[in-house]
Amino acid sequence: MSTDSFRELKAATGPAAEGQLARSSTAGQAPDADATPSAGTGTTQPGSRPAGRGKKPVRRKGLSERNRPLWMLIPGGLLMFVIIVIPLFLGIYMSALNLDQYTLRKWVSAPFIGVDNFVEALTDSPLLHSVWLSVSYSLIAMVVTLPLGIAAAVATQNAFKGRALIRSIFLIPYVLPSFVVATVWRTMFQPDGVVDSALGTFGMDGGLWLNGPQTYWTLILVQIWASWPFIYLLALSGLQSVDHEVHEASALDGALWWNKLRYVIFPYLKGPLALAFLIGMLHHINNFTLPFVLFGVPAPADVEVLPILTYVTSFQSFRFGLSAAMAFVSLVLIAIPLFIYLRAVKLDDAETPGGKK
Repeated sequence: MSTDSFRELKAATGPAAEGQLARSSTAGQAPDADATPSAGTGTTQPGSRPAGRGKKPVRRKGLSERNRPLWMLIPGGLLMFVIIVIPLFLGIYMSALNLDQYTLRKWVSAPFIGVDNFVEALTDSPLLHSVWLSVSYSLIAMVVTLPLGIAAAVATQNAFKGRALIRSIFLIPYVLPSFVVATVWRTMFQPDGVVDSALGTFGMDGGLWLNGPQTYWTLILVQIWASWPFIYLLALSGLQSVDHEVHEASALDGALWWNKLRYVIFPYLKGPLALAFLIGMLHHINNFTLPFVLFGVPAPADVEVLPILTYVTSFQSFRFGLSAAMAFVSLVLIAIPLFIYLRAVKLDDAETPGGKK
């Protein structure tokens, strides 16, 4: 634009547009940012925030993303529902029916008798005797296996020549199936078997191990032999958690082996041994294979533990409703120590610094 043309426009438009025309006369220079935009353009008003530069809206997690870990539990949950929950409710329903060999064919429409099976189980059957046998023999077996497992763990904790071989030998009773253990011991306890022959060399008469009043102690002996390596494994894992500096400090203080065992080692073994005691008790009470193979069916009255009694009531007496009631009683018997242990663990966690209360 020439100088004369600029002057003519200045005179025509007045001084208000002088600055704007001066700036627009320069080639490639943008117009004033404070100028009012024309209608239809995408520019913003003066002082306003440009579009797209504000705070982005927070994207909320959808149900699919938030609950994805729960979805992964569905296959296992369905399997547990089919294997555990449905048979549990069927057993409870069967316990309320007069279900035997005569009504089994149409068991859904068997006579409903309510709690009569539970009353008969507690009053007119050897259920309470079987419960006493199961609890007593399990308790005796655990009381004996605890010191055996701890002693074996302490003996094989430190490195020495042949330790791996000794540990492997200790685990033999644990890795063998229960029916193999029961079959071997049944053969050994036969009249004129290995046990009677060994006792005969010392002038002792073994007697009848598989029939009679000695069967109770036979069951305890075999159960101890089969279950003490489990205590050994958990005690050994607890010993591995003892800090090496604690051993060094007790050695520098001149602590005797008993004081070291009592005040250094046992505090670390309290948790593993409590868990081992609970699992061992529940396993012994529910152990069906060992007494079934060892003594056969019908078993002697001194070893007719709860699983054997339930099996005999179902498949020899064909009192399926009564056996379902017995099975429910055994379930309650198992749930009591389990609930006590879980409650104790929860209280211990609450008392721990940083634990949830």
